[in-house]
Amino acid sequence: MTDETALPETRQRDADRSQAAILQAAREEFASHGLAGARMDRIAERAELNKRLIYYYFGSKDDLFLAVLERAYADIREAEQALHLDEIEPVEAIRQLVSFTWHYYLAHPEFITLLNSENLHRAEHLKRSDGIQQMNSPLVQLLDGVLERGRRDGVFRAGVDPIQLYISIASLCYFYLSNSHTLSAVFGRDLRAPKAMAQRLSHMTELVLGYLLH
Repeated sequence: MTDETALPETRQRDADRSQAAILQAAREEFASHGLAGARMDRIAERAELNKRLIYYYFGSKDDLFLAVLERAYADIREAEQALHLDEIEPVEAIRQLVSFTWHYYLAHPEFITLLNSENLHRAEHLKRSDGIQQMNSPLVQLLDGVLERGRRDGVFRAGVDPIQLYISIASLCYFYLSNSHTLSAVFGRDLRAPKAMAQRLSHMTELVLGYLLH
């Protein structure tokens, strides 16, 4: 390899590392402070990079927020694909999807706070995304395939909309976790206690399968 070809590759690797560092720092900043409260100075400090680089790579704070949202969705979609639900018996595939969604939200609380922030802005950033719908379509196709296999096997009811089903699974997990503090105060129960969390996962799984099973 000549020096002429090595130099551009080195620059590209440096650029990729810089952008990854900015996205990670921005994810933490937006999750902690929301879009309005986030500061580019703090993002630059977290990333240990010059603030000008952020504007060079991402343009504006709003554009950076969109990039963070797209990366967050890409991460969860990639993790879901790794489950290989198309290779699993349909009932078990649904069990695994519910469990995965629950544990992913637990492991990535910033995902919930980022979505909360974007919903406050009526999804104005995601509406500008060129690829967000294409990014999520494989999940819909995958879940549709699981449902169809279950229907052919005689275990799942017919006519289930995969989008509606996924929204229900996500909302069962999302609402409980995003509102656990207020719900715990209202009902006088520690809904974040290990026993309560285990009961919640079991309850959600039974609800979803109770709807699906023929």
